[in-house]
Amino acid sequence: MKLKNLTLIRVTVITFVFTPNLGHAQTAKKEKAVEVGGAAMYPSKNIVENAFNSKDLTPLVAAVKAAGLVEKLQSEGPFSLFAVTNAAFDKLPDGNAETLLKEDNKGTLTAVLIYHVLAGKFNAKDVSAAIKKNKGKAEMKTVSGGTLTFWKKGGDIYVTDENGNRTKVTIADVNQSNGVIQVIDTVFKPK
Repeated sequence: MKLKNLTLIRVTVITFVFTPNLGHAQTAKKEKAVEVGGAAMYPSKNIVENAFNSKDLTPLVAAVKAAGLVEKLQSEGPFSLFAVTNAAFDKLPDGNAETLLKEDNKGTLTAVLIYHVLAGKFNAKDVSAAIKKNKGKAEMKTVSGGTLTFWKKGGDIYVTDENGNRTKVTIADVNQSNGVIQVIDTVFKPK
């Protein structure tokens, strides 16, 4: 009987040690994850947890850290974040992104970042309904107090900032536990 129990224990230990971790795969099946920059974005995680894993949002993550906004974007929200991709930062004039990240530009950086955030969760369906209701354009106030104008072209949602910079929402409705991310490829600039 001792040998039988010992064998059972050994099989259990071997099974435990050599069974692959299926937690990530099981989480992906349970939740409708959207991939951004090669990373799955899970609705059960907050904006910061998801954005920090994406290879396509690295300058945005650096900017959020430099501006001291990590804690705010981890809070309950809800928020709608227009997440700027690496390509958007690449479109900025040379040295502009690096200058914004400097400690003495923290106020400007914060203003630029919160211009990309709406208070509340606005998914593509909500924005489309607002556009339709307002005869083709919908204006929404950002957390900074600025205005973003939304419109549609060929079924896609576009956004224009107060300076006339336009961008298409390239990945819509990346749901988060504290809101939603809409991925864009242009950095908005407040007035």
